[in-house]
Amino acid sequence: MSMKITEKGTKKFTKKEKLSIIKEAGEKGVKVTLAKYDVYPATYYYWKNNMLTHGEAGLDHRTIKDHQKTIKQLEKENRELKILLAEKELEGKLKDEMLKKKYPELRKKL
Repeated sequence: MSMKITEKGTKKFTKKEKLSIIKEAGEKGVKVTLAKYDVYPATYYYWKNNMLTHGEAGLDHRTIKDHQKTIKQLEKENRELKILLAEKELEGKLKDEMLKKKYPELRKKL
């Protein structure tokens, strides 16, 4: 394995390395494999969960963060659109009420 060790001492695994560790853990056992590569169980299960939910693309660290960023942006846009729609609906109802008050003969038609 050609994992990179950063200045802080943390290990960086490539996508292929993560896949091979997950595969090896399935074949030889999780505990043995994690001890061999000096990986924490939480990290292993995080990788495995991401792989199961997002496929192989889930093992790319940036992909998940970009996906979450896009989701947050879309949720924000959705909230803003809901507010705009509510304001338009309220504006339309107020106009109808004003017309009813000003022209009582149109009440039956509206």
